[in-house]
Amino acid sequence: MKKVVLAFSGGLDTSFCCIYLSRDLGLEVHSVIVNTGGFSEDELKGIERRAYELGVQSHTTIDETSDYYRDTIKYLIFGNVLKNATYPLSVSAERVCQATAIANYAKSIGAECVAHGSTGAGNDQVRFDMIFQTLIPGVEIITPIRDQKLSREDEIAYLNQHGVAYSAEKAKYSINKGLWGTSVGGAETLTSNQYLPESAWPTPVTAETPQQITIDFEQGEPVALNGERKDPVRVIQDLQALAQPYGIGRDIHVGDTIIGIKGRVGFEAAAPLILIKAHHTLEKHTLTKWQLSWKDQLAAFYGNYMHEGQMHDPVMRDIEAFLQRSQQTVSGKVYIELHPHRFVILGIDSAHDLMSNEFGSYGEMNEGYTGDDVKGFSKIFGNQTIIWHKVNQNG
Repeated sequence: MKKVVLAFSGGLDTSFCCIYLSRDLGLEVHSVIVNTGGFSEDELKGIERRAYELGVQSHTTIDETSDYYRDTIKYLIFGNVLKNATYPLSVSAERVCQATAIANYAKSIGAECVAHGSTGAGNDQVRFDMIFQTLIPGVEIITPIRDQKLSREDEIAYLNQHGVAYSAEKAKYSINKGLWGTSVGGAETLTSNQYLPESAWPTPVTAETPQQITIDFEQGEPVALNGERKDPVRVIQDLQALAQPYGIGRDIHVGDTIIGIKGRVGFEAAAPLILIKAHHTLEKHTLTKWQLSWKDQLAAFYGNYMHEGQMHDPVMRDIEAFLQRSQQTVSGKVYIELHPHRFVILGIDSAHDLMSNEFGSYGEMNEGYTGDDVKGFSKIFGNQTIIWHKVNQNG
């Protein structure tokens, strides 16, 4: 009997795959869940129980949370990456990490096949397929839902026929939670003009009183929250717990899928958005204009390429080296104020702040040069433009 490693989350799609792979295809199913910071211990135990109830031969939990931060999230912070200036790539980055871990696990147990529950309309099918083809090229990829073009109703009916209870209400919203945010998909996100109802968001809005917080960065990495030093993963988790009840970071992202169609997804990502905006503010004080300019260009490419599942292209390591080097002076404290549904960056303190009064104040007289210096500089700086206009002044 052939072994198949199934990327398993315990949701509708992967529950369907469990039954189908074993009962219809006669495969020995080994389910794997890759935790990227979105599950509690109790939730992971519940998912394991469900896997065995569905008849898997074995179930394995791989905790990739620390590696996910080190290999991926860190560079999204360094690059201030927001897809289309909106979305912190919560799912995109997570899938790359998960697919890589699943490929390595399949290799370790000598599996002949690997399976995932992606549909034929989204980005995940490309990310998983491409990474599996790169890392485990001899292993067959099975995608039951995509291949059979199944609807969620078809999957529910199939499970019910095989004695597995699954209600349509339970499948109403697809929620994916990870360290770098939570995505929410439902009927509303399949339209162009409907917003998600309050009941669809995983975290209810309960915080109303504004509060000020601080985040400390060292060489671009978040290392303390409200003066308490922590591992960066813990900073993200604790900031999320603190800020998400304000309803901060809720939005719907409209983007271009890898396969060329438009898509919408809801997300709540208070910690990622606050950290990126706080980090970017600190950078604007501590980096030169050309560091910022080139970072913006490379980070935009990095985010787009990651979104498309191309994390194993060596160019990504090259860009990471640039981003890492750019962070040498990005250290300091950022002051933030939280409000219902919004936050305000109040300012920063940094030993590397280039906005130093020692060199003069913006809008006032400066100490490093005279007015005559500026007059001469202006003539030289605009010289070629002046010549162009003189040469072409008669059209």
